[in-house]
Formats: sequence, structure tokens, C-alpha cells
Amino acid sequence: MPLLKIERRGHITVLTLNRPESMNALGASGDGAEVEAVCNAINDDMETRCVILTGEGRAFSAGGDVKAMRERTGSFAGSGVDLRNHYRTNIHRMARALYGLDVPLIAAINGAAVGLGCDIACFADIRIASDTARFGVTFLKLGLVPGDGGFWLLPRAIGKSRAAELLYTGEVIDAAKAQEWGLVSRVVAPSELMDTAMDMAGRIAAMPPHALRLTKRMMRQGEGMSYDAALDLAASTQPLMHLSEDHIEGLDALLEKRAPTFTGK
Repeated sequence: MPLLKIERRGHITVLTLNRPESMNALGASGDGAEVEAVCNAINDDMETRCVILTGEGRAFSAGGDVKAMRERTGSFAGSGVDLRNHYRTNIHRMARALYGLDVPLIAAINGAAVGLGCDIACFADIRIASDTARFGVTFLKLGLVPGDGGFWLLPRAIGKSRAAELLYTGEVIDAAKAQEWGLVSRVVAPSELMDTAMDMAGRIAAMPPHALRLTKRMMRQGEGMSYDAALDLAASTQPLMHLSEDHIEGLDALLEKRAPTFTGK
């Protein structure tokens, strides 16, 4: 069964993890190739300006397929070398694709986001949670380490001390604590989750598409830069925006006291 259900709503693409019978378990053979193909198509489509990622059913994603792990079947079969290749060519392929989206990604977290599921949520630029959501990085409880780079992601999302607390204890926290810790920016009632995400995505999608994509790229690149290098990047990028029609439209709209209409030119 395909992992993702895809829906276009104007300039917004909604991706739904669509394995509710397994709480949207991730990592089946082919998941990496599917997610990579979807993300590449989004990156190539200048009509897409924002993506929402959510889960079907009662979970966002409970992570890897525990039954397959226990039985050592499917993606968890074979030797240590086979398993290493599975991570590199499937799970990591999926992770790189989501992290590499050129447009802003909003995670609308409707339920449990555990293990790989929590790490997938951390790839999003903005995380909004239902008040029924739960978060955990429970790898150690299964005798595992974070196999998808979550040890790199989580400290950047909530700081080293809190990330260490979650990683070392395997504790699962509720949406209120996740908001307190900065893992999510908003918590809403389940019935309001997608409307809230769509409202935010709509406001993002109203921005000039080239400047929007470049702003995301600059934020990502800036994580590993010195301030001087960041200023050089800004000095190289900003002149391109000054020469765009969208820049003139933004100026005209401000002076004319109206909402701008950006076309990507």
C-alpha cells in the first residue's frame, strides 16, 4: 500500500500518512523511493508554496513497524549489512527527502508521534498538534539508537538538555508539555487541527514563491554558518529579489494599502 495520500488545494499540498491500521508505521520497502519521488515533484512545481503533513486515523505515526522488527521480516530481515543498506537506501532516503523540501513544511500532528514518527515531525518547519497528540523518542526502550538522525534533529528543536531527557528516558510527553518545551508552536482541539494548519499554510502560500523558498534555504544553511558567512549569503541573495516583479508588487501593495498578489516573477 502506498504510504502517502496526496491532495492539492490551490498552492498547498496536503500529504497524509495513510496506514491507519498500523498507526502509520514507516519504513516498509519502497517508502523511501515513494517519499523521495513526491518531494522531488513538489520541489519542481513552483505552483506549490507550502506542504502540510498529517496522519490518517488516530496516530500521526507510531514509528517503525515493531512486528516486522520482532519477526525480522520485510525491511528488518537479513544480515547487519542488509539492515545498514535498508536504513541508508530506504529510511534515510525518506528522511533526506522530507528535510530537503524547498517549500515550508507544516506538520499537523493528530495523534501519537513516536520514534521515527517524532523525528519525521521534527523535519517540519512548523509543528501544530492536536491536544490528543503524544511525543516520544523511545528507541532505547527497544534496545535501539535513533536510526534516522533524530539525535541530530531533536536538540536543534528543543535544546540539548530536554532532548537528552527524552532520548535517555524514553518518556512520552503530552501535547501541552511539547508546547512548553518548544517542540510544537500550537496546540488545538482535534476538530480544529486541519483548519488551523490550512489557515497558516494559506498565509504562507500568499508570500512570493521564490523569496519564500530562498528564505527557507537560508534558514537551513544558516544553522551551520558564522554570522559573517550569513551576511555574505544575504548580500548575494537579496539583490536577486530586488530585481523581481514580486518585490515591486509588494512595494506597490504597501503604498496602495492593499493585499499583494505575488506571481513568482
